[in-house]
Amino acid sequence: MFSPKTERIEKLAQIFPKVIKELEDIFNNTSNVYIDWQNVIHWQEKLGWHFNLRRLKQLLDSFNTVKFVKIYTGTLEDNQQSKEQIKEIEDAGYALSTKPVKLMKISIDVSSIQKDSPAILKSFIKKSFLSKLDIEAVEYLNNKLTLLNKQGILYIEEPKCNFDVEIGRDMQKDFESDGAENYILWSTDSDFADPITQIKDDGKKAVIFATSGKVAPELDATGVFVFDIKKIKEFICFPREIPKNIKDKIDSIKGQRDSFRSP
Repeated sequence: MFSPKTERIEKLAQIFPKVIKELEDIFNNTSNVYIDWQNVIHWQEKLGWHFNLRRLKQLLDSFNTVKFVKIYTGTLEDNQQSKEQIKEIEDAGYALSTKPVKLMKISIDVSSIQKDSPAILKSFIKKSFLSKLDIEAVEYLNNKLTLLNKQGILYIEEPKCNFDVEIGRDMQKDFESDGAENYILWSTDSDFADPITQIKDDGKKAVIFATSGKVAPELDATGVFVFDIKKIKEFICFPREIPKNIKDKIDSIKGQRDSFRSP
């Protein structure tokens, strides 16, 4: 079932055999993988390392039970970095679903409110936290916004591109038509609680790939198994982010060419 796609993965598999065994148990039958990249991309800041999409695809392709890997991400119009990422995804062999990113204009114009009013701040700060701030703190923040207003900055642009509907629809459609036994979701969004519950109730297996302890309560309440992606860091991060001791182990494995820096 596990057949490493690259020599690098083969070497890493020798260093982390327990991780490979756990992945084999997850991909023990025909499997579909759904990656909510608009959600996943923000995990990198908290993890302190980054996902190499090409290496992630190589790892998933090393399990012959994986039927396909669908990835969902937005496209920023006239943005070179966005175009390069889309090309990277397509070149790696993912099944891509994309749509334009909407830029929502959120006002930060405080010229028409009282200095102690939280009217503008409530667009950015959760109500439960905002209620804990005293008047002086609110006035301080409004004064900072006033300075931005004087520079001609009256709003900020917040990118919005949610794929919950598309992913939920695809999971349901695939569930009804292609006969896969395992449904692997890379997301922590609470909106997936219902499709995950249905998959489990109908006798199929659902697994969440995420950061342990960061799954939405509604999703966690389904009882679905959560695989901590930190376990596969060395398989899917960039080479510069692999700890030196692991690099040394990779280089010390005999009988294979040095492929650490290979694709």
